[in-house]
Amino acid sequence: MTPPTPGGAAPATGRAGGWILAATILGSSLSFIDGTVVNVALPALQAGLGASVSQVQWVVEAYALFLGALVLVGGSLGDRYGRRRIFALGIVIFTLASVWCGLSPTIMQLIIARGIQGIGSALLVPGSLAIITASFDEHERGKAIGTWSGFTAITAAIGPLLGGWLIEHASWHWIFFINVPLAAVVLLITFWRVPESHDGDIEGRLDWAGASLVTISLAGLVYGLVESSNLGFGNPRVIAALAVGAIALPAFLYVESHTATPMMPLSLFRSRAFSGTNLLTFLLYAGLGGILFFLPFNLIQVQGYSATQAGAAMLPFIVIMFLLSRWSGGLVAKFGARLPLAVGPAIAAVGGALFALPGIGGSYWSTWFPAMAVLGIGMAISVAPLTTTVMGSVPVHNSGIASGINNAISRIAGLLSVAVLGIVVLAAFNSALDQRLATSGIPPEARKIVEAQRAKAAAAKIPEDVPPELRARLQEIIGTSFVAGFRWAMLISAGLALAGAAGTLIFIDPKKIPEQSPEPEAATF
Repeated sequence: MTPPTPGGAAPATGRAGGWILAATILGSSLSFIDGTVVNVALPALQAGLGASVSQVQWVVEAYALFLGALVLVGGSLGDRYGRRRIFALGIVIFTLASVWCGLSPTIMQLIIARGIQGIGSALLVPGSLAIITASFDEHERGKAIGTWSGFTAITAAIGPLLGGWLIEHASWHWIFFINVPLAAVVLLITFWRVPESHDGDIEGRLDWAGASLVTISLAGLVYGLVESSNLGFGNPRVIAALAVGAIALPAFLYVESHTATPMMPLSLFRSRAFSGTNLLTFLLYAGLGGILFFLPFNLIQVQGYSATQAGAAMLPFIVIMFLLSRWSGGLVAKFGARLPLAVGPAIAAVGGALFALPGIGGSYWSTWFPAMAVLGIGMAISVAPLTTTVMGSVPVHNSGIASGINNAISRIAGLLSVAVLGIVVLAAFNSALDQRLATSGIPPEARKIVEAQRAKAAAAKIPEDVPPELRARLQEIIGTSFVAGFRWAMLISAGLALAGAAGTLIFIDPKKIPEQSPEPEAATF
């Protein structure tokens, strides 16, 4: 083993650098693949475990909750106790939790295991870039991070296809088991070839109080929002959860403003550009999170796509972002930050609105492809300038924590978006279902069958003993009712992206061109 080097490892060159990149790329891929695969698997999970919509939401929310709340702590742990050590610990936790996910016989066990996966991801995600930063000198670092960014984007593109194929030809359990051999290779390379490094100049304690409060706040808010669909906002548990979340949030801000070593230094938000770009990040990724969560349900449960086809349907979005990312990185130098950060989200908003147009049926190329392509173009124009502006809006010595805060905000945006839009989708679904059932002339006995499965939304199944013509009619009513809720979610997501574009015009100075970040980062999905 290579002994830890305070402040960083010796500069990596040649074959040594290749091994470091292999470990960090494969390690990051565990999280990136998981993020794209699980969304495609949600309909199969719902059917296989007999879960309600709110329970399926928790499969995503449990993971995003701990990842978003603890990713800053994960980066600090690596700086203090060894980046390789914490990165490897994250891999181990993530992998053990993946095995538990794959073996879970109930939805509740799966949700718990997904939460532990999120903790592991909060350690490995910041660790991968931190290892690269510590292992390569300033002349090689940009190229190394660019290589990391490119390959992780490729794995994000492969994820939905691989996951869809496994779901279709094996079962949803295997989307979690595929993490095991990949993790074994990562750990082998990490301990064999990756040098240890840490920051010997760090003083003060870790901000565990801040981490605990932000976790409690997010957990309370998300629990109250998600469960309100089942229990109602007047339920004591929902009221208590929302109250705890609301109280913990200002307590977190108080702690951050009074501790010597805060995980989120509030002084950074004195920068108008930093505040504005993080507001844009929140709105843009809230919209994106809503689209990517609900789209697989529509494609698989309503449109009749297979899991593999649903995974392939998302490829244009990822491929366009990958192909245009290098080009969009130079937009800030040419036009300043304001123009691309207004135009990109506005185009993404158009893409979100296009998702609201299709009904049931139709060719993929005339229904979903235009929306995917436009959304991809909008996000591609937005992401690189957004990262550059965030990094250029703070002093160089704060660039790491600024990047971490921006990453955490993007994760939290998706977390809250899925919780809020879940309420909207279910409310619109139930309203449309009531209207269609009331005017359809469906016999009362058949209506009761649908009523009993409201909580499953588009996953509701009509028994085989129901006459074929009536069964087809009931499935059509369920499908069109879900589309009504889906359209609301897409329009709200589009509105969030458009609000982000408008906010850019207010917060970003059109005359100021921020310095290009010396450490470009990949898009967060």
